[in-house]
Amino acid sequence: MDLNLKGKVVMVAAASKGMGYATALECAREGAIVSMASRDKDAIEAAAEAIRQETGAQVKAYAFDAKDSASIAHWAEATLNELGPVKGLLVNAGGPPTGQFDSFSDDDWQDAFELTLMSSVRMIRAVLPSMRESGGGSILAITSSSVKEPIDILLLSNVMRSGVTSLFKSLSQQLGPDNIRFNTMIPGKIDTDRLRGTIKAQSAKRGISEEELSKEMSATLPLQRFGSAEDAGKACAFLLSDASSYITGVSLAVDGGLIKTVW
Repeated sequence: MDLNLKGKVVMVAAASKGMGYATALECAREGAIVSMASRDKDAIEAAAEAIRQETGAQVKAYAFDAKDSASIAHWAEATLNELGPVKGLLVNAGGPPTGQFDSFSDDDWQDAFELTLMSSVRMIRAVLPSMRESGGGSILAITSSSVKEPIDILLLSNVMRSGVTSLFKSLSQQLGPDNIRFNTMIPGKIDTDRLRGTIKAQSAKRGISEEELSKEMSATLPLQRFGSAEDAGKACAFLLSDASSYITGVSLAVDGGLIKTVW
């Protein structure tokens, strides 16, 4: 299926690895002009070069800090000036730290707020004028299965990503008349560095091998396997494209059947 992304500018945050990288790669494969950003300048430049080599697409790398409003504004401005009007934006950032309620200070809550919720607000704000002027666009956020079923040790993520989900649903109503769509993608157990880090910590705590724990965890999923970054990237590219032009205000679970709720 042609996603009709050829020649369209797509911005992808936290794109040096994992689901962000996979999304940038899939958009490039579809002929999009990709603006990739990450906090690590060397890593994002290496990622962009890898995608250029594989796809031949026009890809630009930018360094940015998701918690810094000026940094986000600079990324958007540079993209507009160097690549053209933005038609797609993937809102993405690393997750807040794990822990229980009593372990978090006010500063921890504020950092999570800046990293997860305010970064979303600022990225959206930075591209809205361009999307309005060019006739619309698609904005997508990667959230977490915790927005449907809270995860005990991910309290900060549970709260902040639920806020992002509410933000996107609200904006899908407010900005639908501008032909700007807002959706979220809910990843399940996607085989990324973050999941591998969790498996490493839990396996050490339980005294079993990482391989044993991986098999145990994947066996609980209806599809009996972890998702790949590519699985997530393909779903994100679809939601960022005109192929999903009548989809807005939706939270799409890419989770192998992990989430048990019916809504």
